[in-house]
Amino acid sequence: MKIMTCNIRCSTAGDGENAWTFRRDLCCRVIRSRSPDIIGFQEIREDQFADLSAAFGEFDAYGAADVPLGRHRVNSIFFRRDVFHLLSASTFWLSETPQVPGSSSWNSANIRLAGWVHLREPASARELVVVNTHLDHRSQEARERQAQLINAWAAVFPADCPMILTGDMNCDRTNPAIRAFKEAGWRDTHEAVHGPAEPGHTVHWFLGPDHMKKTATFDWWPDNQGKVDWIFVRGNVKVTDAEIVRDSERARYPSDHYFVSADLD
Repeated sequence: MKIMTCNIRCSTAGDGENAWTFRRDLCCRVIRSRSPDIIGFQEIREDQFADLSAAFGEFDAYGAADVPLGRHRVNSIFFRRDVFHLLSASTFWLSETPQVPGSSSWNSANIRLAGWVHLREPASARELVVVNTHLDHRSQEARERQAQLINAWAAVFPADCPMILTGDMNCDRTNPAIRAFKEAGWRDTHEAVHGPAEPGHTVHWFLGPDHMKKTATFDWWPDNQGKVDWIFVRGNVKVTDAEIVRDSERARYPSDHYFVSADLD
């Protein structure tokens, strides 16, 4: 199966010519060109969820709003309904009170959460668990504690249970949060195929290779930040391919992040 993680950049940002209205169709074309079976989205707003649901009509989706009575299902998981049957789904907040909607801890600049689905493939009777998240972009303490919370949640599943973790972790392989994931048994799909060397940045601010022109304007974003968008696996999963998707059309990009994909057995 093909998995993708896609931070699509929220439609509420003031992005001018890169606003969602102008890149929506490109975003959908790039994703569809990879023929994914499961997609972990981050930064979805209400209008984007509607657009993506219409564009990928053969997919079912699960996502929870980040705040009580909210309308933005910020971390949503899309999965092909002709391949998978949904057995269960839920959300926990990346805080000291994970069952309290809208909760936040550890100086996190934003409310962060993780949504998960338990899927069954009727054709083979195989089952898998997919969790999708977005760690904080400013607080290092939050990133580490949020990673630890996801690890504790995953630890209750049997060791051989096929599990997939997608997300924008807002940090690269040198960060303690990423090391915490790996020490807890998560395997990076890109590293499994291409080796441990840093593959390069995945945040590019709509500039592609020229991303450093804008990176320098953010005092909270390291100049040398590498791949921050991840697909991890645990349990009985074999990785057969992985890609950082750098597609563009006439110097326009589908998001301010490159998407990431992985092929799994």
